Amino acid sequence: MRQSLAVATCLGAILVNALPSVADAVEARGDNFKSVCKTIENAVSSASSVHYPGLDFTYFKDISHWGTSSTDLSACSVEPGTAEDVGTILQILGKTKTPFAVKGGGHTSNAGFSSTPGVQIAMYKFSGVTYHADANTAEIGAGLIWDDVYEALAPYGVNVVGGRVSGVGVAGFTLGGGYSWKTNQHGLTIDNLTGFEVVLPNGTVAAVTQASFPDLFFGLKGGFNNFGIVTKFNLTTHPQTQVWGGLITITEDQLNKANDATVKFSQTVTDPKAQVLPTYNFVLGEPGLSLLLFYDAPTVPAGIFDDYLAIPHFTKDVKTREFLDLVQSFPANISGGERVAFHTVSLLDYTDKIMDAVLNETKFWGSQLSLQGGTFFSYDVEPFLPSILSHAPEGSSAYPPSRARGLLPLNIFFSWPFEISDSVMQDAVRHSAAHLTQVIIAEGQDIDNAALYGNYALFDTPTERIFGDNLPKLQEIKAKYDPENVMGLAGGWKI
Repeated sequence: MRQSLAVATCLGAILVNALPSVADAVEARGDNFKSVCKTIENAVSSASSVHYPGLDFTYFKDISHWGTSSTDLSACSVEPGTAEDVGTILQILGKTKTPFAVKGGGHTSNAGFSSTPGVQIAMYKFSGVTYHADANTAEIGAGLIWDDVYEALAPYGVNVVGGRVSGVGVAGFTLGGGYSWKTNQHGLTIDNLTGFEVVLPNGTVAAVTQASFPDLFFGLKGGFNNFGIVTKFNLTTHPQTQVWGGLITITEDQLNKANDATVKFSQTVTDPKAQVLPTYNFVLGEPGLSLLLFYDAPTVPAGIFDDYLAIPHFTKDVKTREFLDLVQSFPANISGGERVAFHTVSLLDYTDKIMDAVLNETKFWGSQLSLQGGTFFSYDVEPFLPSILSHAPEGSSAYPPSRARGLLPLNIFFSWPFEISDSVMQDAVRHSAAHLTQVIIAEGQDIDNAALYGNYALFDTPTERIFGDNLPKLQEIKAKYDPENVMGLAGGWKI
């Protein structure tokens, strides 16, 4: 199983710069959690392991995240090796009311969502991928990143609806919804789930499907970590050939042409195999565009990407290639090892004025916040088809709360090196999201109260904005399966 480059970079920084003081920092928090760590160590089987701060490389791997702001110095880390051991761990944590966190790939942008000063559970040992050709499904471990999954399925000529760039974990991505290169064709990742293996807070290992636990199946599809710890995901597989696409980088003087091409693509291209991901960046003092093109076949039909391909470029790596090679062609981990913030707005379509606003926000906040220690500013434009939410029935998942409209998530991403800048950067992403929302509304789109994508939303976003009218139902499911609120001891979008 590979580890994301950004997590490895962050890990290296911790080991080099912080190793002598980490054990002392954890020690200064007292012995409250250390006894719980020892209890877990004595209770789990030999398939699992417990690690402590000091000279233990595995401990640092377990607590490290893509963004350093999402890393905390835990009293210990635990790598469970069986679902039954996960149940034992949950029961101990619940009984002792010990804060904990569950980490899959470690790509969350919100501090405390998969990190903790208490017990860090790292799911790396759940690393299997099993393809069931007779059922057209794949059983996927919760400790993997999507790179691992694509590599494992490639020999069978099949794929799943998963992450678009390298280093993203399976678990958090899937539990939040999951927008994919295949979403135009097959919907969100959660729309392709056939089941879960989940460990409930009382220690029970449950095989959750629509038939066995319909309420829990609903809640786990977009409801994050509120109901237990998922150890395996069962996903529908789809045939996979080579694909066409890759990365083009475009300089500031050509960005207006990229805007025009994006508006035209959004409003005219209806081929579900075609997607683009234009990312407007401000880095090293100037704006630019990282443009990912994707077509789900070895050859792209004429006309679909012509406007983009006609723009003079700085670099170009577009060709027929394996799916995994395309995913890894984009340097998504460029900001690894820094503090990070995501936020989002939802919209229905891209217009000239909206694209102008996106470019202006990139320039404005990049130039302003570079003077205050910011290093990377990014706006990800995601023009999916308006039919993306029609691939599953209304009311079939916790997110989105309504499938009546094909909401498009726009991701705002800032990074910076030092904690002292946290509040400035977080305030800026809030202001930027609010401004873009007003621009979109002024373009006649009724999105003021539209659902927001939880995997992109800033930590203080009200849960009502993610789950909408589904929130009362989710609270009922939560009370049924976690009456003692054990999962409330972990961070995340709490209901």
